[in-house]
Amino acid sequence: MAKGVGDNTDKPVDPQRVSRLDDGVEPGVWRYEKVERARVIIDAADYFAAMQEAMLNAQHRIFLIGWDFDTRIHLTDGRRWWQRPYRREYPARLGGFFSWLVRQRPTLEIRILKWSFGIFKFVVRGSMWWDLVRWARHRRIDFKFDSAHPTGCSHHQKIAILDNRLAVCGGIDMTVKRWDTRDHAEDNPHRKTPRGQAYEPWHDATMMMEGPISDALSELGLDRWERAGGKPLLPIKARTDSLWPKELEPTFENVEVGIARTRAAYRDWDAVKEIEALFVQHVKRAKKFIYAESQYFASRKVAEAILDRMQEDDPPEVVIVHPANADGWLEQQAMDHARAELVRCIEEVDDNHRFSIWMPYSGETPIYVHAKMMIVDDEIFRIGSANLNNRSMGLDSECDVFVDAARKGNEHAVDAIRAIRHSLLAEHCGVEESEMPDLLARYGSMAGMIDHTVSEGGRNLKRYHPPELTEAEKKVAHSGLLDPEDPDDMFEPFAKGGLFRKGTRLERVRTRIRGKWGK
Repeated sequence: MAKGVGDNTDKPVDPQRVSRLDDGVEPGVWRYEKVERARVIIDAADYFAAMQEAMLNAQHRIFLIGWDFDTRIHLTDGRRWWQRPYRREYPARLGGFFSWLVRQRPTLEIRILKWSFGIFKFVVRGSMWWDLVRWARHRRIDFKFDSAHPTGCSHHQKIAILDNRLAVCGGIDMTVKRWDTRDHAEDNPHRKTPRGQAYEPWHDATMMMEGPISDALSELGLDRWERAGGKPLLPIKARTDSLWPKELEPTFENVEVGIARTRAAYRDWDAVKEIEALFVQHVKRAKKFIYAESQYFASRKVAEAILDRMQEDDPPEVVIVHPANADGWLEQQAMDHARAELVRCIEEVDDNHRFSIWMPYSGETPIYVHAKMMIVDDEIFRIGSANLNNRSMGLDSECDVFVDAARKGNEHAVDAIRAIRHSLLAEHCGVEESEMPDLLARYGSMAGMIDHTVSEGGRNLKRYHPPELTEAEKKVAHSGLLDPEDPDDMFEPFAKGGLFRKGTRLERVRTRIRGKWGK
C-alpha cells in the first residue's frame, strides 16, 4: 500500500504557520493573491484534458487534494485505449499515468490527499488497490486519507497545485462519474464508469490559475497534509516559467483573486466560516441579480439573506441552477426536503417574483449539477467546493476563490464575468451564446428569458416547484439532523431549534404560512 495510507497522528504544528492560516485579511476572506491568468473550465472532459497537459509540464511537485480520487479514470476521454484512433506515448488511465510520470521525471513527486471515508469505496475498486501497491515502490508518490476533522464532517476541498506555479480550485474531483462534455447528451457512449456502467449527464466546473495564488493554496494544502498525519514536505520554490496548457484561452488575466475557507473546530484548529460570511455579504451586495449553480440549496443563513432581499421594494433577481434531486437516498432526505421548505418560505415573501430555482435537462434526462458557482451583477465571480448547504458553511473543509471587479485593478474583469454567465445560460437553455444579450434584453430578466426559450427534446431549464411533504419528511428537514450547522449538533435532532429555530426570520415566515394554510 502507498506510504502514509491510513496514518493520522497528532503532531505539533509551527505556531507561526497556524497564525498565518487562522487570520483572514478581512471578514469572509483569508487572502487576496495575484493571478496572471485564469480559466473557468466547464465540465470534466475539458478539465481532465487540461490537467493532463499541465501535469506533463510539472517537474517538482503535483499536489492533489480532494473529496474523492480514483486511479481508474481516463483523463483524455471516456474511451479505453483500444477504442482510440491512436495510442499516445503516455497512459490515459490516471493510475498508470502517474507511475509513468515519476519514471520520466526524476525530480517529480506526487502527493495526494483525499477524504478518509472513501476508503470504504475501495472494496469495489479492485484495480485501484493494485495502483496503490505499485505506487508503494515509488517513494515519490504518496497517497493519504484525511480524517483530521470531527466525526460526521468531511474533507471536501478540490484543489490542485503544480510546482507552486499552477493551481486549480473548484468543484471537480478526479474520480468516477465526473467526466462529461458541455453538450450533456442524453446518451454518450463514453460516459461510463470504469466497470462500463452508463451514468446520467453531469455538470461541473473549476478554475485553473497561474501565478502567486499557487503558493497560497500550497500553504493551505501543506498545512492540511500535516494535520492529516503526513510527514512535512520540503518547501519548493515556484517555477518562473509557465505550465499553462497551450490551447487553453484564459478567462481572466492579471487579476487579484480572493480565497475563502470553511473549517470545523478540531484539535487545536479554530473554526473558520469565511465562506458563509462571504455568501451573506455577496447576497446583501447584489443590486440587480444573482446567478448561482449549486448541488444543494439548504443553508439557513443563505436562505435568510435571500429572504431579506426578497422583501425589499426592488429586490435583485435570484436564479439558482440546481439538480432535480440530490444524488443518493440519504442526501435526498437531508437536502431535498430542506430545499422544499426553504423555497416555500422565500416564495411566501417574494411578491415581486424575483426568486427562482431551475433544474437542467437534456431531453427528458435530468442533468446532475455538481458545480458550485455564483455571479453577482456581473461584478463578482466565485467558484469552489462549497455548496449552498449548512455542511459547507460550518462542517466540511471547503475552499472557494472569487474575482471581484470592484477591487482596484480588477475593473477589466466585468466583461469576462458577463461572458461566463451568458455562456452558462446559453448552454442550459440550448441557444447560442451570441443570442444571450438580445434574449435577456427582450425578456427583461433571466427567468423571463428561460421561460421563453423552452424547446422540445433539447436542452432546457425546468422551474422547480416545492412539493408537499409528509409530516415525517418535514420533521427530517426541520431537524437539521443530516445537515447541521455545527459539528456539536451532529446526530442531535433539532439542535438549537433546527432549520426553523425560534426567533429567526425563517421561523416567522413559516408560522405565517402555517396560519394561512392551516398546516
